[in-house]
Amino acid sequence: MSNTVIKNVGILLKPRRVTEFSTIIPNLTEWLIRRKKNVFFLNQEEARVTKKFTNIPKQVSFIEAEELHDLDLIITLGGDGTLIGVSRSCTKKSPPIFGVNMGRLGFITEFSKVDYFEELAKTIMGNYEITKLQLYRVNVTKKGKNIFKANFLNDVVVNKNNISRMFTLTVECESELIFNVSGDGLIISSPIGSTAYSLAAGGPITHPNVNALVLTPICPHSLNHRPLVIPDDKSIDIKFPVKEDYLSLTLDGQEAVEIDKGCIVTISKVKNNFAKFIKNPDRTYFHTLKQKLTHGQRENR
Repeated sequence: MSNTVIKNVGILLKPRRVTEFSTIIPNLTEWLIRRKKNVFFLNQEEARVTKKFTNIPKQVSFIEAEELHDLDLIITLGGDGTLIGVSRSCTKKSPPIFGVNMGRLGFITEFSKVDYFEELAKTIMGNYEITKLQLYRVNVTKKGKNIFKANFLNDVVVNKNNISRMFTLTVECESELIFNVSGDGLIISSPIGSTAYSLAAGGPITHPNVNALVLTPICPHSLNHRPLVIPDDKSIDIKFPVKEDYLSLTLDGQEAVEIDKGCIVTISKVKNNFAKFIKNPDRTYFHTLKQKLTHGQRENR
């Protein structure tokens, strides 16, 4: 239960799908304004919002992505990707996020577009609980110089970015060698990301309350390389042979950077920095596993 007074509310939309919200956006905006809430959209959405939703209340305002941390609540309309993108943007302080699933899977997007208003009404009155998910950071250095830094929530993938062929990675934990693995790449996932790409590559399902990172080789060229779970208070270094010209580093399937020979990729926990999601009282983690992934269910015979 939270006693936080909610006054400033942001609405963030799934990119390229604004036209699907022709009814939802005006209704939601008007509903919030009637309850004396200040409503904000991103500046980058201003042209589309004002053009597509001619009946939207004129009291709405527009802010930069860097100002999202000043809001009391963020409502996302989209899927897991929209929610993850917002979480990664709030690098200073994460306001609670009320995720409305407009997509297909909606594994961490807690609320359905059909019946979310009841829980939203409770939320803006301060009657809500929060689920905190740890954020992690990727630092890429070359010859001691930092060349890239970003946060992730779900996973980081290292693989080839052009010709699909095997390559070798060296993975260390706190400067101690874990393994050298040859294959198509490596996935480093958080517990909440363990049900995404890592799971498809044979990694374990890891409960979000477990403070860990999962290292899952992609198609390893050896039967000896299996997924590994390690404590997330340890830093991980990933290195690759100088004969490899370029590799691709992808964060949460949303941001990609090219890394070349001599780069070291370091992954660590961002201390005291969490993504905060409004919890759906009707959903539990194991319920979601069964509903979204049919985990543990048997076919009738």
